[in-house]
Amino acid sequence: MKQSLDLNAFSRVLCDKGYDGYFTTQAAYPGKLKDSLREYLEACVKGIETLKTELLLTGYLQWSGDDKPSVECLLWVKHERGNFELQKMDIVRKDQFGLPLKRCSLTGLSAESVPKASEAAALVKEAAAQKTIQSGRRFKF
Repeated sequence: MKQSLDLNAFSRVLCDKGYDGYFTTQAAYPGKLKDSLREYLEACVKGIETLKTELLLTGYLQWSGDDKPSVECLLWVKHERGNFELQKMDIVRKDQFGLPLKRCSLTGLSAESVPKASEAAALVKEAAAQKTIQSGRRFKF
């Protein structure tokens, strides 16, 4: 079920679910979720940006440094008249070089129905790689 929320309610619901790290809005305006969205909207009012109805927020669910794998979260959000509605979410596990290892897309979401950040990260965990290591198989090249 779709649900439109104002900026405060939208960011509060997502932060309560663990999406409390840093995000960018439209590949700019880094900061906490609410701050990033607010800065983007202020830039639109100032004429620096063109107000869009479809926004892309990007952040990390897991980050251990540049030389380690990470889990990235991409949120597509509809924005109309000061209200925000979550449309789609992609969770991507990347290796230390930024190449995708596993991806999961969730659609038909609302801010209330989005999984907790830890649950979202678990959707792209390295189960296949762990099984290969545990099986002790060796491959010849």
